[in-house]
Amino acid sequence: MMNVFLVLAAIVTICVGNTIPSVPRDNSHYVEGESRYIWMSEDEGVPILVDLNATVDEAALASRSGANNEYWLYTRYNPTVPQIITHNNAASIWSSNYVASRPLKVIAHGWTNSGNHQINSMLAEAFLTVQDANILVVDWRTVAGLNYVSAVVGVPDVGQHIGDFLTWLINTAGGNWNNVHLIGYSLGAHVVGNAGRATGGLPARVTGLDPAGPLWQTNRNTLSAGDGQYVEIIHTDGLYQGIYRPIGDADFYPNGGVSPMPGCSDSQCSHARAYQYFAASIYYNHFVGRSCQSVIEAAKNQCQGSVLNMGNGILTKRGSGLYGLSTGESWPF
Repeated sequence: MMNVFLVLAAIVTICVGNTIPSVPRDNSHYVEGESRYIWMSEDEGVPILVDLNATVDEAALASRSGANNEYWLYTRYNPTVPQIITHNNAASIWSSNYVASRPLKVIAHGWTNSGNHQINSMLAEAFLTVQDANILVVDWRTVAGLNYVSAVVGVPDVGQHIGDFLTWLINTAGGNWNNVHLIGYSLGAHVVGNAGRATGGLPARVTGLDPAGPLWQTNRNTLSAGDGQYVEIIHTDGLYQGIYRPIGDADFYPNGGVSPMPGCSDSQCSHARAYQYFAASIYYNHFVGRSCQSVIEAAKNQCQGSVLNMGNGILTKRGSGLYGLSTGESWPF
């Protein structure tokens, strides 16, 4: 319902203001860093027309900060029904299934979404199938539900609160930063980047799944190498909804990193492929990337260098550079 409302509101604004006659639904008009409007969707649902010059809703941000984040714990003992851990409430940890010796996987959804988004259930199921882990889903819907420009402005605060929460969790109940893996999709990728930065880059891994591109080209709060011990990026809709330039220690460009991905016909589907590829890699670890000498070589999918697997949940994984590879059209790709 929220998505439908935002789409109607955007269309009404354009019609009333007579700003532009039309915006192609395939984003073929969009030029990164120059265009004012872009169709965006954090899944394969109804795309939303976003005005990148929209006014920041300062009043809403004042009341919808990262302090409103919720932290949902899933384990093999509660794989489908979450337990809520509340920041600064130690009793909420002791009454949960959190075990300090397990790996900790932290997942952040994208814009307009919530803890109930498919990325969370898909990745939680994948991780719990292959290992006994603590899965912590971050529900940051109060900020993610704002207009896109306002949500972008709110990302650093959301990430700071996550970083503070994780520090408190480990200091209170135990844990090891070498067992912490942060994963974020689209706008959520920049959220986990800020979370890792807030801890001083202590998490073992940070994975950005097609990090959001609009308004992030020169944004100093962008997910970056150094936000964790190893930062990996999977680019699937570069130049449209996703950022295209390399920003991590290792940047993967499956099928060239731009829309359409195999089996997709549009930007929305290609954007979502990032978390789908990652989920498949957790199960099978079958995506073998080859190093590229440049982004241009990666875009042409002509990389022939050394190999590094894309994705997976191995906490000791390390690598650097640009990588290209091909995938299939359907699961497990």
